[in-house]
Amino acid sequence: MVHGLSHITFIVRDLQWMSVFLCEGLGAKEVYDSNKKNYSLSREKYFLVGDLWIVAMEGEPPTEKSYQHVAFRVSASDIPEYENRLKKLGIEMKPPRNRIDGEGKSLYFFDFDNHLFELHSGTLEERLALYRE
Repeated sequence: MVHGLSHITFIVRDLQWMSVFLCEGLGAKEVYDSNKKNYSLSREKYFLVGDLWIVAMEGEPPTEKSYQHVAFRVSASDIPEYENRLKKLGIEMKPPRNRIDGEGKSLYFFDFDNHLFELHSGTLEERLALYRE
């Protein structure tokens, strides 16, 4: 039985840039750096974003941008604050997709290695209820 999500790993060129992006942009906490002793395929850092474990591992990231993404749940009232923090870091914003009223608010943005992220204020239950109407 699957119990839930364990962690998400992103392959990045520069661990320091990813650390800045996650910590300053999203308020993550860095909890591990394999710089002193590497146990995995390449150097990596671990972060906590809320209670989600994020891994950043050195390597060759995606060469192209796509809509494949990770979405973090936030309060709609917090989205402007995150947008300001990310813009100060020079993060590229992506225009939101068309939505129906009540589906929640979203902020889409790319990290420095073409990974797409979303901050979203809605829930699955809210969205399914709207789609049933």
